[in-house]
Amino acid sequence: MGATVDYQAAFEALPCPCMLLTRELVVLAVNDACLRMTGQERDEVVGRSLPVAPRGLSAAGAAKVRASLERVAGTGVGEVVPLLRHDWAPPDPRHWRMTSAPVLDPSGAAKGIIVVFGQAEVAGAAEEPDAGADGLLHQAYRQEQQKVSMLHETIEHQQRFVFDAAHDLRNPITGLLTELEDALSDPGADLRRTLRSLHRDAERLNEIVGDLLALARLYTAPPPGVELVDLARLVVEELGAHPPSAAVVTRLEEDVVVRASQVRLARLLSNLVANAERHTTTTIEFVVAATPPYAVLEIIDDGPGIPPEDRERIFHRLYRHDQARTLDTGGSGFGLPIAREIAHAYGGDLFVADHPDGARFVLRLPLAARPEPGGEEAPDRPLSRSATSS
Repeated sequence: MGATVDYQAAFEALPCPCMLLTRELVVLAVNDACLRMTGQERDEVVGRSLPVAPRGLSAAGAAKVRASLERVAGTGVGEVVPLLRHDWAPPDPRHWRMTSAPVLDPSGAAKGIIVVFGQAEVAGAAEEPDAGADGLLHQAYRQEQQKVSMLHETIEHQQRFVFDAAHDLRNPITGLLTELEDALSDPGADLRRTLRSLHRDAERLNEIVGDLLALARLYTAPPPGVELVDLARLVVEELGAHPPSAAVVTRLEEDVVVRASQVRLARLLSNLVANAERHTTTTIEFVVAATPPYAVLEIIDDGPGIPPEDRERIFHRLYRHDQARTLDTGGSGFGLPIAREIAHAYGGDLFVADHPDGARFVLRLPLAARPEPGGEEAPDRPLSRSATSS
């Protein structure tokens, strides 16, 4: 009687992976079981946004986790979500399930989320089935469960994609229709001004469609082949092919190599450069360095910066903070979410870090293991670079 409870010790002692999130899906705490599940260190998880999910979960499964948690944060209603791990052979009956419970404030709104991951057995597979017809039926049932889970994930992605497309295409289409109606109803309308306005809206539509196609490929197309990519060389090549309008400062360390698709990393980099170019005042800085076990690419602008409360929201689809809308009417609202999803697809993360002046975007990807002598060779090394250009 009267004894105090050490809730921290109780949280750590739980055998199932648990974590505590803010409403914005930033990790506040994880227990040791959760760290074992993800294969990460505590300082790599706490304070960062999701993803934190079981190893072996597909990119589609990770997106399913985030979509569920966003619903819990928005509705204040808990969910249980079945998940399928893809690193087990089909005969293995184990699946994951994620249970999310909102922590409500006095008004009934979610102010945080408690998440518990657990393993579930497929019904009927708890005991080892006999050989013969029964065994074949059990195996067919498990395979069918996998197909159903993948089908649900595909349907969710298609629904989200259609919503994103309809939402963001509506504004420029409305602008086009308004300009055309005004020109048709006014015999003295300035046709050159109207054409310039229509051209601007058509360019915005083209940009949005390009981003939507990129999202569709991330969700549905088979991932491109993985190769060794030297981040410093990637930066040099992209800046040479598409030089920004602002002055450029580079601090690029040699031999910082990752395993990923060069095409997708180039898209990630171009999205970050476009964002920095829209908001910078004079200069954009590029930094590449190795901080084992990670390769780090930073893009820093000297613009107005991003308030701490918006540093996660800007990665939500279609979200653009008020300052960005005021300073810049371009941008589709998909560029940063696409960049983060590409980072997640290769086991990394993309986030906004503190910086005294402007915004600092940090990409972290696992460093590629160095090949054995006579094995696969790393890409050609770039020259050592530390320069300023415009």
